[in-house]
Amino acid sequence: MAPMTAPGEEMHALVERLYPLCRSITGDGVRATLAIVGEYIPLRVHEVSTGTQVLDWTVPQEWNIRDAYIADAAGSRVVDFAASNLHVLGYSVPVSATMPLAELRAHLHTLPDHPAWVPYRTSYYKPEWGFCLAQETLDALPDGDYEVRVDSTLADGHLTYAEHVVPGQVADEVIVSCHVCHPSLANDNLAGIAVATFLARALAERTPYYTYRFIFAPGTIGAITWLARNAERIDRVKHGLVLACAGDPGRLTYKQSRRGDAEIDRVMRHVLAASERPHRVAEFTPYGYDERQFCSPGFDLGVGSLSRTPYAGYPEYHTSADNPDFVSPEAMADTLALCREAFAVLDRNRRYVNLSPYGEPQLGRRGLYDSLGGRSDAKQAEMAMLWVLSLSDGEHSLLDVAERSGLPFDTVAAAAGALHGAGLIKA
Repeated sequence: MAPMTAPGEEMHALVERLYPLCRSITGDGVRATLAIVGEYIPLRVHEVSTGTQVLDWTVPQEWNIRDAYIADAAGSRVVDFAASNLHVLGYSVPVSATMPLAELRAHLHTLPDHPAWVPYRTSYYKPEWGFCLAQETLDALPDGDYEVRVDSTLADGHLTYAEHVVPGQVADEVIVSCHVCHPSLANDNLAGIAVATFLARALAERTPYYTYRFIFAPGTIGAITWLARNAERIDRVKHGLVLACAGDPGRLTYKQSRRGDAEIDRVMRHVLAASERPHRVAEFTPYGYDERQFCSPGFDLGVGSLSRTPYAGYPEYHTSADNPDFVSPEAMADTLALCREAFAVLDRNRRYVNLSPYGEPQLGRRGLYDSLGGRSDAKQAEMAMLWVLSLSDGEHSLLDVAERSGLPFDTVAAAAGALHGAGLIKA
């Protein structure tokens, strides 16, 4: 297993390592990506055959590509897959032809507003071929004939995804999902993959209350495939988080679940506010990343989405400018820290019952006041005990106590631990 030193630098190094790989919704690029992630955390890799029915979808043919280029009359490659895998329209069918520039233009994609950038485009479910290039490259091409070649295969194969499980004290699960289908795009979503990987390692340093299941799958079809293959155990999933766009310099953004009042929504709102980080909480919409699959009405899971700047919210989105220089160790470390803080609250957010509910129990004779001696926050800790006793009716959670009392969740959780140890409350 790779050593864990400074998480931000290690995560950025992982992004740089994964960046050159050509990923798509299927194929060897996904397998190579998962093999590298598997050096950091053990993965169980699943292969689902082409043609498998998954809910309302069907697993498509597998796409792999070896080479692609546009060459001028002198044989010089003016657009080259070897220089950047963004140059090829994702899922391009094979082509080998010579054609004039006027005919070729219908298969070319550029960004006129950002003439030096190469766009990212795909055609997963419609047979097509094409190239993406900088507008300034296209503008410099003279009229004439060009050799066009896409050396790819679309054939029956498999859709590949992987899972990593951090065992908890209970079988109830928290799922953490990130998509692994995008090629050389650092923020969307190599940063999400890196944060998920290091979050899994951090959780494994202790025994969490919940079991945490990390899902590394291609977007949309991957999540749908996972849901179809796990329908009989969906009721174990109590909470979830989709990670994407986790490394840009923008403020943190949490998109709530479809429910809007799921426990993960409350926890994320509380932790973001308490941390005083610049942030935004967004309402659910049925567009975005795979939270929309997990939150679809038949499943209605309590799954939100965490990013920094949301998808399509920054100019570099789905372009060659989303490179490793666009994401920073500091931003990824901050996203990771927020996830750890949120899951620490989620893991300790219990409901208790006061076993001495008639009048205030005598805390002094149980040594609970003495245990606060020397603490700078002794008064706050004492108030936390009183609040926990007051609201431990089996209906209120520790997060309810923290929000109603205005006390830090950690202080409330510590008070609950002391009271539980003294036999005054039970879970």
